[in-house]
Amino acid sequence: MTIRVLLADDQALLRSAFRVLVDSEPDMEVVGEASDGADAVRLAREQRADVVLMDIRMPGTDGLQATRLISADPALAQVRVVILTTFEVDDYVVQALRAGASGFLGKGSEPEELLSAIRVAAGGEALLSPTATKGLIARFLAQGDLADDGRDPARSDRLDALTGREREVLVQVAGGHSNDEIAERLEVSPLTVKTHVNRAMAKLGARDRAQLVVIAYESGLVRPRMD
Repeated sequence: MTIRVLLADDQALLRSAFRVLVDSEPDMEVVGEASDGADAVRLAREQRADVVLMDIRMPGTDGLQATRLISADPALAQVRVVILTTFEVDDYVVQALRAGASGFLGKGSEPEELLSAIRVAAGGEALLSPTATKGLIARFLAQGDLADDGRDPARSDRLDALTGREREVLVQVAGGHSNDEIAERLEVSPLTVKTHVNRAMAKLGARDRAQLVVIAYESGLVRPRMD
């Protein structure tokens, strides 16, 4: 199956470079280019994109708002947004994760990393670039509108719907572990892990694993690392 990729960046030169790279792969194709967030949302719908490579800082509707609009549209439920940014520790990145982005990648990443990011996002996995550690993301999440003990009460209450095993799996997902790694840690099959992940996503209203990571931190189930 060919992965349909939409490029959203206000710099034409960057879009051109990304297009050449993406179109060189046999399993993916660029189906559109947008210079602002409004065009990105429109083209995502018109071109049935699977993955949007989204710049944050664009004129008019920026990448953050575009990500919110895509995530909130049931017709675009299959679309995965990967944020491309120059500053990987930018607070906008965390806001984008909260808005529904599947992850982010620095613009200085190697071509192989970008191509891998597209495939990972298309597969529904959470994408966090090598230099953007889980602890760093957790630190920014902890600066949001949380209670004094680091919990978002509303998020915490939603965890009551999870079984004990689903909570265990959620902790492992927040640690950045794959289904195979979680299966080995919990001594169950990868299929069982996948079932628990899917059920947790359904119960918590998460689009993908990236949102599960955000919920795990905001609910206080996983504590931010400050080291």
